[in-house]
Amino acid sequence: MPSKPISTSKTATKHRFTIDYSKPADDGVFDGAAFEKFLHDRIKVEGKAGALGDNVKINREGGNKIAVTTNIPFSKRYLKYLTKKFLKKNSLRDWIRVVASSKDNYELKFYKMAMSGDEEDE
Repeated sequence: MPSKPISTSKTATKHRFTIDYSKPADDGVFDGAAFEKFLHDRIKVEGKAGALGDNVKINREGGNKIAVTTNIPFSKRYLKYLTKKFLKKNSLRDWIRVVASSKDNYELKFYKMAMSGDEEDE
């Protein structure tokens, strides 16, 4: 019984990820333009950073979201890694965390600091 021929052509996988940084941007601690430039410079395509070509597109939506659209296999986890790297570089990692809000979305949120009502000075 003959088996089916294996398709060697790759289908174009289109992924669209968004990163919402509205909460830190509203407080004035997060610079969206610097983050967009950081992503442009650091995303690697075929082992080369900054060479996005037509495979990866980065654009801002509204004022507080960045959308990354790719035509090649691309990991959502890689975007989280780069976002955390940007936060560490700008000394924001101690106050802001990256949370997955849905399947293709990340959101930057402040850590919840528990303030106790009876603080003692010693």
